[in-house]
Amino acid sequence: MTDLALSIRDVSKAYQLSEGGRRFTTLGEAFANLLQNGVQKRSNKRFWALRDISLDVRRGEVLGVIGRNGAGKTTLLKILSRVTEPTTGQIDVYGRVASLLEVGTGFHPELTGRENIYLNGAILGMGRREIEAKLDSIIAFSEIEAFLDTPVKRYSSGMQVRLAFAVAAHLEPEILLIDEVLAVGDTQFQKKCLGKMSEISGGHGRTILFVSHNLAAVRALCSRAILVDRGELICDGLVDQVVANYLEKFGGESGEVHWGADAAPRSQEFGFVFRRAWVENHHGAVSSSLAQDQPFSICVEYQVERHLPGLIIGFFMQNSQGVGICGSNDARVSRASDRVAGLYISRCCFPARVLNEDVYQVQFGADTPSGTEHLSLRTPFSLSFSVDDLEGHDGGRYKLPGVLRPALEWHIL
Repeated sequence: MTDLALSIRDVSKAYQLSEGGRRFTTLGEAFANLLQNGVQKRSNKRFWALRDISLDVRRGEVLGVIGRNGAGKTTLLKILSRVTEPTTGQIDVYGRVASLLEVGTGFHPELTGRENIYLNGAILGMGRREIEAKLDSIIAFSEIEAFLDTPVKRYSSGMQVRLAFAVAAHLEPEILLIDEVLAVGDTQFQKKCLGKMSEISGGHGRTILFVSHNLAAVRALCSRAILVDRGELICDGLVDQVVANYLEKFGGESGEVHWGADAAPRSQEFGFVFRRAWVENHHGAVSSSLAQDQPFSICVEYQVERHLPGLIIGFFMQNSQGVGICGSNDARVSRASDRVAGLYISRCCFPARVLNEDVYQVQFGADTPSGTEHLSLRTPFSLSFSVDDLEGHDGGRYKLPGVLRPALEWHIL
């Protein structure tokens, strides 16, 4: 019996691009375009989401998959989950696969949470007796027992993730595929999910592929990682080496991030969407490289489609080692409670001489802690920037130890 869980050989995935990249929203527009083009040949433009990926994953291995947005990470997991077929190449899967790719995948919005446990479990390959035997444990893990007989269409995205992960975690698959879906939901539940994944891999010897921008979670959970960029496998090795490679190549290149319409962290139920985020230097310009002795700001733009009483926007920052540095929110700003429908920007200002030289990543969150229904939405750690001692202060050009570097006042008596 082979000790492999997955064998991937020369896998590529291409998507056909429409002429000019235009999308048609109505049948009339598409028909008019057909008449305009007449007998012109269909565009042969192709976008290669993956290019010649070859990879072996052994049983019981926890593999982290990292890379920038659009690198091809999710496409790889969709192929392994058989959501889509590869254009070329061969994949051998040895064992039952469960996957968490997108919020609400495998759920029917009109069915209740309880009914969707049975539906989602059946889609993932669980028998009715197996589901019934684990039902109480699934419900307890999801922590949404009070809403179990409510239609899923009334669930927040965080509640859907809770239920989806609870079902997948109790499937006892040989192979578990998890995308950035865990970025949605509160921090405490994310820690609970990471603990469950560690239990699944360590205690039961099952295989996990974990796609995430949270490098701290990747370091904590995985012993091996791969770096994917522009559809190609760039690096494969020990997790610390691959993370260091990622930060060296891309850590300081995303002082601004735009979430496209398809990838924007959003809550349909609450009508909230994160649009973009960026870092401003002391001149007010977008920058991915900051001087240690100058102030800077972290900004995030978001759309509010209806009045959200008590809305709080905040962020959490970590350094290149995945160590949490600080977090803050706009709860005490005078305008915080009156945000009606509209486009907003929240800006947090940092004084000079606070952060040490390093590469930092930022995750944003939106919460409504008051009221009967709670919005709890998180972005990936997709905004990054570097802090550098460009002037060579402190008597020499070297990095002082520690995560902070404040300008403290000294006296000699």
